Amino acid sequence: MTGGSTSPSARNCPRNGSTSDPDTRPPAFIVHSLAHVVAALTEAARANRPIVVASAPNAGIYAGAGWFGALVAAARAAVPQACFVAWLDCGDDAGAAQAAIRAGVEGIVFTGRADVAARLADIAAQAGIKLTTQPPAATLDLAGLFVADAETLRRRIADTLASCAGIC
Repeated sequence: MTGGSTSPSARNCPRNGSTSDPDTRPPAFIVHSLAHVVAALTEAARANRPIVVASAPNAGIYAGAGWFGALVAAARAAVPQACFVAWLDCGDDAGAAQAAIRAGVEGIVFTGRADVAARLADIAAQAGIKLTTQPPAATLDLAGLFVADAETLRRRIADTLASCAGIC
């Protein structure tokens, strides 16, 4: 189990951004739609920056692992050159975390009891999946831009990437 690492895997990334130093962690975008993920990945690729995409809190409970897995797969196909890692927040729901493990979600956030987290982390590790008990610190939550046009979304993400320290 990790305690707040931002990188479940090095897939798609030359550097995995797993440092605990907040000045060198990739920026984390809380995403709520495919448009959010694609826009964030597109701007990250343009800026040659690794990023973290994370679901909203508890999205693993109400939207599910299937939704998040499909979202990440579609975004990865749309912007294959992007360097990113993805975390699904399952809150304190062990069943949602187990569903995410079965679905092959690359990174899971579980905030439930420590003994349950330890068991889930062991199961996840056997499947090559990371589990953390602390969600990534959000650089930008895109909830307020849910119905924003593509240019507004692009500009906000680009401005955020330009304004934060990074490892690139």
